[in-house]
Amino acid sequence: MFALLKKPVRPRRKPLAPETRTLEVGSRAMPLTIREHPRSTRITLRIEPGARGLSLTVPVGLRRSEIDDFLDRHQGWLLTRLARFPQSEPYLRPGSGIMLRGVRHDIEHTGSLRGVTEAVLREGRAVLRISGMEEHTGRRIATFLKKEARRDLEAAVRLHAQGVRKPVRSIAMKDTRSRWGSCSWDGNLSFSWRIVMAPPFVIDYLAAHEVAHLDQMNHGPEFWALCRRLCPRTDEAKAWLKRHGSQLHAIDFG
Repeated sequence: MFALLKKPVRPRRKPLAPETRTLEVGSRAMPLTIREHPRSTRITLRIEPGARGLSLTVPVGLRRSEIDDFLDRHQGWLLTRLARFPQSEPYLRPGSGIMLRGVRHDIEHTGSLRGVTEAVLREGRAVLRISGMEEHTGRRIATFLKKEARRDLEAAVRLHAQGVRKPVRSIAMKDTRSRWGSCSWDGNLSFSWRIVMAPPFVIDYLAAHEVAHLDQMNHGPEFWALCRRLCPRTDEAKAWLKRHGSQLHAIDFG
């Protein structure tokens, strides 16, 4: 995130509806959403999770010339940070790869229009075999990952729930951008299925994190002590997500 402090601006009208445009950043065409906010006193530029777009929040009534000048001045800042994210293709294709539990799997098309998606080991090489039409490859992989994520997370949640002696009401798989998981007061847990692309100890940490919230609905010292008791590799997993989490969000499954 980059912010430029500005003098307070007294709004003279209601905020306009969000404006969407395309911003050229190097060789990338990035969708940019500009929002006026009545309490904003500065320009705030954010890269959306997975580098799927840019968000600009501005004071009400700010001239478009000032917005354009701000974006021109921060091209270098955007180039540096966007370099961390590979440019995604329209859909995952045979010959490319996808991570599953921290292991890269080569994507291979079976040549058949029907069949199950399966991960196999062939001559020491991890392969994800996909059937169906090639343009549907991304969606078939996403469906497969959701199923695998549910299996892993349900098993991990059952194990960790025994450690806190708290009931789990339900477990949901979602494709959230702002958080990897959540826990409600009545025991409903939800997870981003993209976590199944991470190594197993990271998947286990995420399950332990949300289960710990069944007992501690906060992020205080007691919560983290419980989280580390359930998952001894908590700190290592947090560091992994900080370094690599956005890359998992950047993958476009079509």
